[in-house]
This record gives sequence, C-alpha cells and structure tokens, in this order.
Amino acid sequence: MSRMYFTADLHLGDELVARNRGYSNVNDYDEMIVETVISTVLEDSTLWILGDLMGWSSRRDHALSLLQHVQSKTGAIMHLVSGNHDTCHPMHRHAHKEQSKYFGVFTSVLPFAKIRHNRGDVLLSHFPYTGDHTVEQRFNQWRLRDYGLPLIHGHTHQPAPTDVARPNQVCVSWDAWGRPAKLHEVMALLEADNIGGA
Repeated sequence: MSRMYFTADLHLGDELVARNRGYSNVNDYDEMIVETVISTVLEDSTLWILGDLMGWSSRRDHALSLLQHVQSKTGAIMHLVSGNHDTCHPMHRHAHKEQSKYFGVFTSVLPFAKIRHNRGDVLLSHFPYTGDHTVEQRFNQWRLRDYGLPLIHGHTHQPAPTDVARPNQVCVSWDAWGRPAKLHEVMALLEADNIGGA
C-alpha cells in the first residue's frame, strides 16, 4: 500500500468552486472534502497538498482549521507546496509574515519540492510546466522549467490526471481525482508515458 498521497486545489470555503463541483452549500462541500481525505489517507501516511487550500485569503483560518482536523484524525504528515491562492506563496508580498500560520498543520511549506521514486527525481509544484485553466497562461515567473523531470502538479482544474498537451506531468487536482491520489497511481501514469522514475 502506498503511504504517500497527493492532492491539490481543495478550495475550502470557496463558494464558486463548490458550485462548480455540484454543491449549492459550501459547508456541505467542505465536509465532503474533509471526509473524503480522512477516509482515503491511511493512518500515519504522508499527504502532499500541491496548493490552493482555499479560494480567498479571508478563508485561510477556516481552511487550516479543517486541515488540522484531517491531520488529527489521520495522523498524516502533511506538506504544503503553496499555490496562487495560498497567502504563504512567495508571489504575495506578505508571504513571509503568513508562512508561520501554516506550521500548525504542515510540517513543511514550500513553493516547490522534489521527491525520489525508484532512484529517480520527481518534482512537485502547484503549477504545471505549461498550461492553465484560463485562456492565457498566468504566473509564468513562478513555474518550474521543464528540463525533462516528471512533474506532479495542480492548478489546471483539468478533469483527467493527464493531458496530451502536457506530457511528463500528472495533475492531482481535486477535479481530476475527486480524492487524494496514491503515489503508485501517479507514478503509473508517468511511467506509462515512459518518463517517470527513470
């Protein structure tokens, strides 16, 4: 069993995203997210959240409180790779003042990260190498460059984990999975494209 999980774009407390995902009541939406994560993540696992915990900065404390509940129920070690909606992302001018607020829930808070799988490096970022969920690609100065390493990301809100326009990458957005994805599931998609874990 995989003991490492990935998810992104939870958008807790975000009424617009809740409606787009079929919920008329944002509290029902938040409860569904929390209960799904708790029922999916095995005890004492590692959970990487690749950005956009909430939709708006005013919902930061609400989102962190819900994730603290997840952490207490699962005992998971939780890491955050921040996204554009997270107040601790360095794109925000007060990020250095915000970061400490996240450490009550997360073991680490980073703009990007790297893990090892089968002796190969895999990058983690909120942003894909290329692409967006808007017509124009945004946040270019915050994206990693593609030098051939596989990338696990969020941000695009795409309905499927992979996109032929974005090879070498797997999206773990809630829109693509509806739950946290297990490491072996993500790596199987990367390896099917002959790029993962090499």
